[in-house]
Amino acid sequence: MAAEWDYEVIIVGGGPAGLTAGLYCGRARLKTLLVEKLIHGGQMMTTDLVENYPGFPEGISGPELSDRMRKQAERFGLEILTGEVKELIPGEQFHTVVLEEQRFRAPVVIIATGARYTRLGVPGEDEFTGKGVSFCATCDAALYRDQEIAIVGGGDTALSETIFLTRFAKKIHLIHRREEFRGAKYLQEQIFQTDKIRIHWNTVVEEFQGDHTGLTALRLKDVKTGEIFTLPVSGAFVAIGISPNTEWLKGLLPVDMRGFIVTDQEMATGIQGIFAAGDVRAKSLWQIATAVGDGAVAANAAEHYLQSLKQR
Repeated sequence: MAAEWDYEVIIVGGGPAGLTAGLYCGRARLKTLLVEKLIHGGQMMTTDLVENYPGFPEGISGPELSDRMRKQAERFGLEILTGEVKELIPGEQFHTVVLEEQRFRAPVVIIATGARYTRLGVPGEDEFTGKGVSFCATCDAALYRDQEIAIVGGGDTALSETIFLTRFAKKIHLIHRREEFRGAKYLQEQIFQTDKIRIHWNTVVEEFQGDHTGLTALRLKDVKTGEIFTLPVSGAFVAIGISPNTEWLKGLLPVDMRGFIVTDQEMATGIQGIFAAGDVRAKSLWQIATAVGDGAVAANAAEHYLQSLKQR
């Protein structure tokens, strides 16, 4: 049967979950291929400074952490291929991973394609991402201690992150395009009771502005009056949602109401031999540390699954 396989494990996605799964599979001496469509590291590559990953008391840049993870995994034999996976075809003895011009077969596939933050799509957003514009308060809040910052959004995530940011920032401008929040009432009550927070109702961001040092201001618009004004800030958090990178699966696996893949505690999905790890998976916290844990668990589960196949 093994002669029909190209690899024992194929990992789709090269962020922290995929690289960690590759490391653990390599240490287990499993023949493993990791396919990444862009560059290894995932969202780590857009993070200027990671301060909440254990072992780096002074912090470490996202690209450097990513590169260290890649080198460590490759040292244990992980093969990395740049390419975009178009389809996953499940089978009884092996699953087929389809790229544009290649196909690979393996009895185990670990999906680690991550998620993407929903963006505003306005001028300056891409330019200043990692230089004042952030999508993760848990990751970057400490960078703005005693500074005046802004956050955009009105749902549970935005309100929760605003409350978290009050531990660090001197003043927070909460920008919401409607005249009432969509988030939970108990979160709204905390927002209204905090002097540090100023709410800008019926307001949208028109542009992120700055210079070679990074973000310096937001150009805002009052959607009711049409007034345009500038808000000087040194940081801005966009908290309007997160979406999993699962479109390529075409409804193959069970997902939650937001599209994240549903797994058990061993990272197993609804199809035997297919696992999911990291930000693509339905869970409560999307962080590098949790992605790394998912990747390790998925690789361990994959190893046990392969052992069970040999005993059949």
